[in-house]
Amino acid sequence: MLGVGSSLPRRMVTNEELAQTVDTSDEWIVERTGIRSRYIAGEGETTSTLATAAARNALDHAGVAPTDIDLIVLATATPDQTFPSSATKVQAALGIADCVAFDVHAVCTGFLYALSVADSMLRAGTARKALVIGAETFSRILDWDDRATCVLFGDGAGALVLGAEESERGILATRLHADGRHNDLLFVDGGPSTTGTVGKLRMKGREVFRHAVVNLAGVLNEVLEDAGLSTADVDWVVPHQANARILDATAKKLGLDPAKVVVTVDRHANTSAASVPLAFDTAVKDGRIKRGDVVVLEAMGGGFTWGAAALRY
Repeated sequence: MLGVGSSLPRRMVTNEELAQTVDTSDEWIVERTGIRSRYIAGEGETTSTLATAAARNALDHAGVAPTDIDLIVLATATPDQTFPSSATKVQAALGIADCVAFDVHAVCTGFLYALSVADSMLRAGTARKALVIGAETFSRILDWDDRATCVLFGDGAGALVLGAEESERGILATRLHADGRHNDLLFVDGGPSTTGTVGKLRMKGREVFRHAVVNLAGVLNEVLEDAGLSTADVDWVVPHQANARILDATAKKLGLDPAKVVVTVDRHANTSAASVPLAFDTAVKDGRIKRGDVVVLEAMGGGFTWGAAALRY
C-alpha cells in the first residue's frame, strides 16, 4: 500500500442548512444517524473530477507518477455517464495514454470489490501499480422531498495506490458477498434498461439496519480468520460510514473497542463507495493509522452486497 488520498466537494452543508429546505432538524438527524454535515457537489464537480483529485492526492502521497499506473479500478454507483466508464475519464485527466481502466458497481461495498479485483490482478502479474478509487455524487440521485433518505448521503472520493512488491505490508485477505433477494430494501427506481431515467434512491431503513449489523459482524470474523488474525490483533477498523448506530452495534457485536473504530460519518455522511477510502485517508493523514498497523475495512450496500478486507498498512 503505497499511498492514500481523498477529495471532497467545495460546499459543506450542515444539518441546520439542510433544515431550511427539508422537513427535518439537526436534533432529529444527529439522534438517528450521528450525521452533522455532508459535502454536496456543485457545478463542474462530478464523480470523475472528485475521483481524479483523490487519485492525484494518493499519487503524491505515494511518490508515484501517473504514468507508472497500469491499472485503474473505480468503484461508483453514480458514474458521469452510462458509458464510457468514469475510470477512463480519470485515466485521461491524469494524462495516462494506455492502461487497464474500468468501473466496478457494488454500491456501498464497491470499494471493497474494487480493492479485491485490483489485488487479484496485481498478484496475477497483470499489473504492477494500481489506482483503486471509490467516488460518488449521490446527491444527484436523492429525492430531496424524502427526509428519511436525503439527510443520510453526501459526495466525495477516496483512493489508494497499490504496488506489486514483496513486502510485509499490504492486503492480507478479502471476503466478498452478495444476495440479490433483497433488491427492494435499498435501490434506485430507474435505469437505462427499465425507465430510461436515472431514478431516485429508495430505502427501507429498519430492514437495512438489521441486515447490516449481522452481515458486517459475520464478514469481519471471516476475513480475520482468513488472515490468521483475531480481534485483539486489529489496530483499527475502517467501516463504511452509513450510520453511527450501525457502527456502534457492529463493534459491540464483535467485542471491539469503539475507540478503534474510525468514524467520519458525522462530517461526511454516507458517501457510498467513497466512504471507506475517504475515512481511511482521514485516519492516515491525522496520524491515527500508522505504518505497520493492522487495519480491517468493511462495508455493506444495496444488492445486498457486503465485504471486508484485512491489511497491514
